[in-house]
Amino acid sequence: MSQVLPIIQVKAHTNKHARFLVALGILLLLLNSIISSYWWNELRLVLMFVYLASMVVVITGIAKLSEPRFSLTITPNNIIYHHRYGQWQLPWSQIKRLGLVRETYGLSQVELPYIGIKLTDLNAIAKQISPRLANRLIHEQKPLIAFAIKCQLMSIEQGVMSFEPCKLANGQILKGPLAAFIHHSKALDSALGFHLFIPHSSMDRELDEFQQLLTQCRRYAKNYDEYSQV
Repeated sequence: MSQVLPIIQVKAHTNKHARFLVALGILLLLLNSIISSYWWNELRLVLMFVYLASMVVVITGIAKLSEPRFSLTITPNNIIYHHRYGQWQLPWSQIKRLGLVRETYGLSQVELPYIGIKLTDLNAIAKQISPRLANRLIHEQKPLIAFAIKCQLMSIEQGVMSFEPCKLANGQILKGPLAAFIHHSKALDSALGFHLFIPHSSMDRELDEFQQLLTQCRRYAKNYDEYSQV
């Protein structure tokens, strides 16, 4: 009989209230339509503004509904990051280090809204990520590149997206978005010390609390492997 693994499923705090936003936006549109039929000439500018605001609320709610139900799935075997463009999955054994992304800029220390993951081998992520998600993450992580350039942690040339073929340690040659993502991950690792980045918007708690959760899960995964082998 197979053993059922404990699972932690994380719902991103930014995706909360999606249905409420859609309902609120539709209600505002209906009220706006009713009021417009009586006082359009007197309140034209106000009603137009309310209409636009209502549409923004509805679109925001729909966008939130289109996100995956869970942003992260954590088990003793692996960690899975869910994105509307795909997902990546890593065994804990492939994670060398994880932590808060902090850098000194001028006289102050800046904490970026991410948790970084340093891998033991980039082969692992190259096998797990789709070209579509790889391309999307490159664009979503442009603020990290901009910050690294601003802090002189990388040159402008290093921050430019590269589609040059990339050869992995196992001899595999990647092209297109996957190659660009590997170059991107290497550049960020050289600058910030991590290959992958989980944004705070994907978490259900504060950065330091979520970092502690992942650290505890990683430690538990090692103990779980040892226990399961007994």
